[in-house]
Amino acid sequence: MSYKIFIDGKEGTTGLKIAERFAGRSDIELLEISEEKRKDTAERKKLINASDFTFLCLPDEAAREAVTLAEGNVRIIDASTAHRTNPDWAYGFPELSKELRKKIEGSARVAVPGCYASGFNALMYPMVLSRIIAPYHPVVCHAVSGYSGGGKKLIARYEDGNRDKAYDGVRMYSMGKTHKHIKEMMAISGLSYPPVFCPVTADFYSGMTVTVPIQLRTMARKATPKDMWEMFCEHYKGQRFVKVMPFNADGCPEANELYSNALADTNMLEIFVYGTDDHALLIARLDNLGKGASGAAVQCMNIMMGIDEGTGLE
Repeated sequence: MSYKIFIDGKEGTTGLKIAERFAGRSDIELLEISEEKRKDTAERKKLINASDFTFLCLPDEAAREAVTLAEGNVRIIDASTAHRTNPDWAYGFPELSKELRKKIEGSARVAVPGCYASGFNALMYPMVLSRIIAPYHPVVCHAVSGYSGGGKKLIARYEDGNRDKAYDGVRMYSMGKTHKHIKEMMAISGLSYPPVFCPVTADFYSGMTVTVPIQLRTMARKATPKDMWEMFCEHYKGQRFVKVMPFNADGCPEANELYSNALADTNMLEIFVYGTDDHALLIARLDNLGKGASGAAVQCMNIMMGIDEGTGLE
């Protein structure tokens, strides 16, 4: 069976990556919009409704408008922030629970998780669900992303041959502000209070690590880092694209050094648990353009089609 696919916003970073993942697939017919009409509402509406699946790779307001253009049986996969906490939409992280996977399978509307939120919720959803930490736990999260996560404008700033030397170092941002992923991080993880979130970008194109440090003395329930690792192993058992790495990375190169860009160009997410008698360090590693964006979007589409979820991703 062949499916007609339209990517609204294909010229953006996520849209281009989704299109790349369709290369060589005989079951996909990509509907193209001409450059001069890519902002023409009537033309976009025509292509949205000619498709079986439409991907929205747009700013939030444009994504909301695009949904109003959809008629009939077209199924929408939105990569923007617009619908991630809308209960009428399926949240596109099937590994988090059987219920989420089932909802994706039967849904006509799926919201692709944010990149930072993917790493954070991969860690915090099981921690809260298992009651190892309480919903009111004071959570701190540090995250490092490749600069592609900032979109075309930030990419251009980093890749400018005459750029400011400041870009040689890490770039902290959203200090004192509420990052747009916070709402999603709370809604999906089950936390009652927003985490203290400290994101940075650095001088590499793609990849990400999301880190949650936990002081064991602050926990309402007694649990060791090894207990947490065993819980993650059980929660993600059998999942193809989420892998729990050895405890304290015993026997692995990551025992003492961890690189944020190691999963670039993949749809994998790895979970690491390090710890001592005093603290635990939970780390999720992924590609902000893969499992954090385009890879997750294509994986959800495959699930909605009822085919192997790894088609085009491995």
